[in-house]
Amino acid sequence: MASQKTTKYIFVTGGVTSSLGKGIIAASLAKLLQARGFSVTIQKLDPYINIDPGTLNPYEHGECFVTDDGAETDLDLGHYERFLNISTSQANNVTTGRIYNNVITKEREGAYLGKTVQVIPHITDEIKRNIYSVAENNEYDIVITEIGGCVGDIESLPFIEAIRQVRWDVGSNNYLVINLTLVPYLKAAGELKTKPTQHAVKQLLESGIQPDILVCRTEHKLPHDIRKKIAQFCNVNVNSVIEAMDADSIYDVPLLMRKEKLDERVLAKLKLSHKIEPELTQWKDFLGRLKNPISEIHIALVGKYIELPDAYKSITEAFIHAGTQNETKVHIKWIHSEEINENNVEELFANMHGILVAPGFGERGIEGKITAIKFARENNMPFFGICLGMQCAVVEFARNVLNLKNAASIEMDEKTKNPVIALMPDQKNITLKGGTMRLGSYPCELKKGTKAYLAYGKGKINERHRHRYEFNNRYLQKFEELGMIASGINPDSNLVEIIEIPEHPWFVGTQFHPELKSTVLNPHPLFVRFVKASLEHKILSESN
Repeated sequence: MASQKTTKYIFVTGGVTSSLGKGIIAASLAKLLQARGFSVTIQKLDPYINIDPGTLNPYEHGECFVTDDGAETDLDLGHYERFLNISTSQANNVTTGRIYNNVITKEREGAYLGKTVQVIPHITDEIKRNIYSVAENNEYDIVITEIGGCVGDIESLPFIEAIRQVRWDVGSNNYLVINLTLVPYLKAAGELKTKPTQHAVKQLLESGIQPDILVCRTEHKLPHDIRKKIAQFCNVNVNSVIEAMDADSIYDVPLLMRKEKLDERVLAKLKLSHKIEPELTQWKDFLGRLKNPISEIHIALVGKYIELPDAYKSITEAFIHAGTQNETKVHIKWIHSEEINENNVEELFANMHGILVAPGFGERGIEGKITAIKFARENNMPFFGICLGMQCAVVEFARNVLNLKNAASIEMDEKTKNPVIALMPDQKNITLKGGTMRLGSYPCELKKGTKAYLAYGKGKINERHRHRYEFNNRYLQKFEELGMIASGINPDSNLVEIIEIPEHPWFVGTQFHPELKSTVLNPHPLFVRFVKASLEHKILSESN
């Protein structure tokens, strides 16, 4: 079942508690291996029954990340892309829902005629098929698979059994398990406690899996005697007990793991030659600029899910990348769109240097977003609108410049007489919610001389989408006559992808999601230019 090439398979599991950072550890290890010259990819196996996160509330699951091929995936895939600077795909995120859906579909088609369909072997075989599928073209030396949730969770059991079986499929030299665990510090006792780690490993052992390496999250350094104790009671070598202390930035973690020699332990256990020492010059340069900014700015992020910052994870990371490119620290002020009105808008944005209006769905908080955009437009404050943020900019301009007082998106008002944002034609007869939006990468052609063209430095781009509604081209001529232009157009559908106001210092809205393609080594050009414009706005305002 496995690929013919001697692809190495690494599995990252978690014990004791969730949210320990399996995704960051997986991405950091992948970065170190990639920096040594190995081709690496990462996938996430999620134990929830949703087919994908596309229908999940951002409060429930955080951001829904979208890949080039249109997959709605877990936000950890964003970390994978930002660290490795490579694109992921549908194959890099698999849920219990998709596994069962595939097996049930096969059963209905008659693939198992005469057989009783069971968790073992049918579900576990389907899980393994998805694990191996990312390496079936022999393009990767190493596949790292992160298992969501905690060891011991009922819903995780089929995944744990599947990865136990992988060892027998591929051989022990091509297989390695890293267990991320917690070593808590009890302040009253003044001690680090290893018992939670021992129990987590015991649960793995009960499932037939002996972890090879333990990565221990801790707020305090792990002394040698604690490492020795963990090693002794968990059946691993002392040098395979890796300390993972809390870091100032997630981008510090690859270097911290390098210092702990995590990559060396992995290579030794997989019997891989070291090839070269990790080439991390660019990464270190990035960290140097990140930690030593020359300037700082304050950006207002206007959204409706701000209670959970993970709902806008890619945007906040894109600001880190773009800020570092400009040697500028970007401070984000989270502003709930429902709290904005004409009476307080000036006070809310008084000390801001730029405003980003974030994506979202539904009418809650829409008027607050429109009020914020009006403030940015009228006060020459740099503005960046993404997806719904761009659509709100269109509505605001229609109402206050075109004087179409009842202009709206038909998502918010189906009976509006001026639907400046309309439902896309291919969305009109769709009733299913999951995976039915306009998703994935689409081309866009930029008009020369526009802010978008100058930012990208080229005329043809591809960006990722996730939406059902679009700019209504019936109104385009009116908009352009009064000062808002379409600077980016899809060449196939004539969809307006980017709007901007040429007379404004920086007023740009995108129908696509530029934040999804920003990485450490390639900060997104629109974010870079927005941060630069906000810095210029700060300098100008301070000089007046």
